[in-house]
Amino acid sequence: MLKSRPFSLALLILGLTTGCTAEASKSIAPQVISSPASLPSSQSPFVLAATTSPDAATSGTIQQYLKKLASQGFSEKSQGVWMQSGTTLLVNHQGTTPLSAASLTKVATSLAALQTFGVDHRFVTEIGSTGLIENGVLKGDLIIQGGSDPLLVWEDAIALGNLLNQLQIRQITGNVIVVGRFYMNFEVDTQKSGALLKQAFNAATWTEEVKAQHLTLPPGTPRPQVAIAGSVKVANTIPANVKPLLRHQSLPLAELLKKMNRYSNNVMAEIIASTVGGAKVVSFKAAQAANVPQSEVLLVNGSGLAAENRISPRAVCAMFLAIERFLEPSKLTVADIFTVVGQDTGILDARKIPTLAVTKSGSLDAVSALAGALPTTKKGVVWFVVMNGGSANLEGFRSEQESLLQRLSSQWGAAQTSPAELSVNGERSGKATVSERIN
Repeated sequence: MLKSRPFSLALLILGLTTGCTAEASKSIAPQVISSPASLPSSQSPFVLAATTSPDAATSGTIQQYLKKLASQGFSEKSQGVWMQSGTTLLVNHQGTTPLSAASLTKVATSLAALQTFGVDHRFVTEIGSTGLIENGVLKGDLIIQGGSDPLLVWEDAIALGNLLNQLQIRQITGNVIVVGRFYMNFEVDTQKSGALLKQAFNAATWTEEVKAQHLTLPPGTPRPQVAIAGSVKVANTIPANVKPLLRHQSLPLAELLKKMNRYSNNVMAEIIASTVGGAKVVSFKAAQAANVPQSEVLLVNGSGLAAENRISPRAVCAMFLAIERFLEPSKLTVADIFTVVGQDTGILDARKIPTLAVTKSGSLDAVSALAGALPTTKKGVVWFVVMNGGSANLEGFRSEQESLLQRLSSQWGAAQTSPAELSVNGERSGKATVSERIN
């Protein structure tokens, strides 16, 4: 029996508590993954703009922007700007200098994940048992085999609990044994994630939070009743006598990345980066795919929660372009991976960024960055990267970034509709997680 449903955004908002802040990131051990997928043979590598001979008029506007920041005490050496339209360079201010990237790191993580897994990859969690089912009682253990799903939440666990009920399981005499990379509700501690899953399976143990998430599900969704007598245990191997019961498939990777980037969810980013192979692997794969020197992509984690994460403005732009080119065969664009201003809700809701820009922001205590694609009538799609640093001036940097983009959008003509290369693929709007019985 197959259960497929759209994901409720209600709980993803919890990711905001781990968004663009300077909080310490939870440690997640990297997973060794094979080398990244290459571009289809029919595609030629994209071409970055040359670093010399920028557009004089645009460079003049940027110089005014930098002088204003300098008058406020922020050195021009702490700022980086790169802009290009097609292969035409518009601005290069410290474009090849690695600067603190904050959550622009997630652009690198997105690119490395796409190269590694592909847009339609789903992370699979499997549930099995070690005993027989008699009169509604599973006499044995429930085995959870994690598959690195970064977005398994209450609603998914409730669906799985209801499937156990459909298998006539209402009691389990043994333990919940968790094997592998299992995460739930953005909790990376395996023991705690297993405890959350156990709680979700039994409505009698629900907190108000779980009850509230149940209300976001379609009317009439049952409340699972699976009472588990034992405790949650973490194991290194799967028992030899396990019998498969259920399978849960995450959203496809493209949709996972869209949610990660819209809310700048650091835990999701760290899980995905670890599944790729860790920060060093992400750094290597992203630089290689973007065709920039490794020295321009220096990462210590996959989320951006460290000032030591440093990427050059040119490299950020190159990574956006590499993602654009990688998505083309799947009829997707960067708008399917990042926030479209004015269309997508998320952490950019309060920002005054030109409508229809496709963007990713980054913020730390003394760092603010904004990058993406700006559609215009005179210059077409302008790829931009603005990286600011120097001291704790987050709101000031953000305000100046917004003013700069609004000014350039006015000069170049604001697009009234998204061009094809920045349009969302509406055919993927029905993509959902899948929970199913194996037998």
